[in-house]
Amino acid sequence: MHGSDPFTMTRRNVLLTGSTLAATGVVPAYAEDPVGSGTPVEPLPEAASSQVRLRVNGREVRLMLDNRTTLLDALREHLHLTGTKKGCDHGQCGACTAIVDGRRINACLTLAVMHDGADVTTIEGLGTPRNMHQMQRAFVRHDGYQCGYCTPGQICSAVAVLDEIGKGIPSHASADLNARPLLSAEELRERMSGNICRCGAYSNIIDAMLEVAGRRA
Repeated sequence: MHGSDPFTMTRRNVLLTGSTLAATGVVPAYAEDPVGSGTPVEPLPEAASSQVRLRVNGREVRLMLDNRTTLLDALREHLHLTGTKKGCDHGQCGACTAIVDGRRINACLTLAVMHDGADVTTIEGLGTPRNMHQMQRAFVRHDGYQCGYCTPGQICSAVAVLDEIGKGIPSHASADLNARPLLSAEELRERMSGNICRCGAYSNIIDAMLEVAGRRA
């Protein structure tokens, strides 16, 4: 009888053997060879790392980073500059906006190693509670925030937008490319469209930007 022979391969024996191996942590030898060729699978190589030099908020820093580290994670996890927020992590919300070499970028969409030697400004570098940037003060005066999660990215983007306008860089909303300055509400809304505010403080943000731009003008 098959049932009396413990070495006969039956469904019950297979299940009992598998349960015993799982409970004891023993892995069969063939687990190393998923294709059945008899050759053990080589372990994955360690991820490559590089030293990255940055000037962040006026301070020189050197970091040894996994080459896959985003600029956002370098700022938040390695430099502990948590003002730059991780929102969607897909470049769709703008909460991670930082200013790199004078241009605003989504820090979640770029690798830190791509910016070796770059000058990076985050919300912490724009101003402090005791010495706020004029854009930060304008946001406070005009209630340009509610929950505040998107606010650091909004402010960094707003500062960079006014710099773009000052340099005469047009947007898709620019009706007259020769007009100076390009300071209509439509212009500002178009330029800020990559920064999402779930609370809906958009009109107040535009008011804050116009106030700062008016002072500059």
